[in-house]
Parts: sequence; structure tokens; C-alpha cells
Amino acid sequence: MQGKMKVASMPSMGKIEIIEKDIPRVKNNEVLVKLEYVGICGSDLHYYEHGRIGNFIVNFPFVLGHECSGTVVETGEGVKHLKNGDRVALEPGKTCGICEFCKTGRYNLCKDVIFFATPPVDGIFQEYTAHEADLCFKLPENVNTMEGALIEPLSVGFHAALTGGAKLGQTAAVSGSGCIGLVSMLALKALGVSRVFVSDVVPKRLEKAKELGAMEVINVAEKNLEKTVNDLTNGNGVDLFIETSGVEAAAASAIGALKKGGTLVFVGYSPSGMMNLPIGQALDKELTMKTIFRYRHIYPLAIEAVSTGKIDIKNIVTNTFDFSDIANAMEQSAKDKANIVKAVIKIA
Repeated sequence: MQGKMKVASMPSMGKIEIIEKDIPRVKNNEVLVKLEYVGICGSDLHYYEHGRIGNFIVNFPFVLGHECSGTVVETGEGVKHLKNGDRVALEPGKTCGICEFCKTGRYNLCKDVIFFATPPVDGIFQEYTAHEADLCFKLPENVNTMEGALIEPLSVGFHAALTGGAKLGQTAAVSGSGCIGLVSMLALKALGVSRVFVSDVVPKRLEKAKELGAMEVINVAEKNLEKTVNDLTNGNGVDLFIETSGVEAAAASAIGALKKGGTLVFVGYSPSGMMNLPIGQALDKELTMKTIFRYRHIYPLAIEAVSTGKIDIKNIVTNTFDFSDIANAMEQSAKDKANIVKAVIKIA
């Protein structure tokens, strides 16, 4: 397909403008996708507000966006499993396929990954993208493209829950009720963990967590997290704790809220990249501490969970903006984090 497309470019920090670029041409193993929904991720907001995350530094102009879904409109000659008209969710990271991590199935750790909206790779706040067909997952008839765009963050939640060994009969807690905290809670429940507590300091986000199925929500601006969790579990603590906030105090409280032999999964990045934690307490409890980076081999599982009704992913969305209003969408999402829990951009 030839022609021009609209692209939301970030010419400098805190600014978005609509420009035109050529519609990308597909390679032999790629499909051209007409994008329909793209989510605004916390990482997008971080790059928008600060211009960097750790060692990933933006060189302007830059295009944000990586949570996406749409419809195939053109296929490369080597593509056999997809056709025009198929609706797909796009896994945004293309890996090398030949390194130690790719060959052992841990492709999310590939150092040569090309990942949408991770500098220096542009994202996909735009009308079309050409993407490797094997990274485009066909959506069932009962899963729409807005839900398809949310498969990406849901995959993070599933990776966190699975890494923590979530299973039926456990009790779990999640600190942070932004998008990743919410999808972690949903993943835990889908895997059989019926008792999940969620903490935050933002009332609107806690309301959303309760709406989506949290057994108990804890406003840690008003209550002590460790004490409250232990009270809720008759002094036993939780089996599994997923930390998504990146806040040192939350991580420290998680250690206190876990039962002996429990597991703590770190998901959120702290602003400084450093934390001081009560390791002595963790040693006394013989805790297992794990970390995750994105996800691997999760998209089919996440899509099935949505398709079968185990997860109602669309209800995490609090705000939808048209593509023409994307500059306002980014500004409002950055300024009003207390009320905008999850925003998506409707491209078409």
C-alpha cells in the first residue's frame, strides 16, 4: 500500500504534534496493520514528562506508543497464517532469535530487541505499522480491537503472576493499582487466587480495583499496609506479593506482609533505580524474591483469558481519546493521574 499516514510525533519533551509520513512497506515476513487502538502506557508518560527511563534516553523527535491492535490490510509474500481483514494484537518486541536468551526461550531478555517506543526505536502512535507476522496474534471473534490493545499490559500481569507461582488456594496482595497493578490482580484471579488485596494512595484507582474484583483495597495514605494485610489474614500474611508501584515503602511493607516462605515479585521501577529494604526480615522469613522484565510466551494465554471471559479487560479503561486529540490525551494523562487510571487512543 502506498500513500501517507498521520503520525503523532513528540518533537520535544511534553509536546505532541501530528505529522505525515509514508505508509511503511511490508517485508516478506510482515503484515501491514491498520491500527485501531493504542494504549497510553506509564512508560509513554515517563518519556513524555522526563525524556528518559534509566539508560533509555529519547532523541527527539520521537514517537510513543506500544500497546496496540488493529486489522491486517496487506501481507508479505511469505505470510501464510494471516490474511487481509484479520484483527490482530501486536506483540511489540522483535528479538534477534540467535542469542542465548532467544534460544532458551527467554527472548524477553534479548539485548538486541527492537521494541516499539523504547529509544531509539519509534513507537506506533500512528495509523499504520508493518510488523513481523509471527508477532501478530489473531483475535477471536468475541474479542474487539480495544481489548486487543490491552493484551500487552495484561501479558505483563500474567508474567508477574506466573513468575510468582500463583495458584488456587493462595492469598495474594498487589501494591499499586495503576494499569499494571490492575492487570496483575486480574491475572492472579484468573489463575485461581480468589483472595487478592490491592493497595495504593489514590482513591479513584482503589475504587477501580474494587470494581474489578479485589477482595479488599487498602489506602496506604490512611492505613499501614503490613498491619492491615496481617489483620486480614489472621496474622498469617500473604503467600504472594506483587509490587508494581516502584515505591520503596511499599516494597518494604510487602516483606512484612508476606508469610514465611512467601514470594515477592518486583515489577515496578523505582524513580532512582535503588531501594533500601529490610533484608534481615526477608532472611528470617526465607522469602523468595523475583523480578520480571516485560513477558514471554504470554499473548496466546492472555487472549484466551479474555475470550473465555476469565478476564474482563475492557473495564480497566477509564478514558478514550480520538487520535486527533492525542496531544490533549497525553497532557491530561500526565497531569491527572489521580483520575485517569487507563487511557486508550482510538486511531480509527
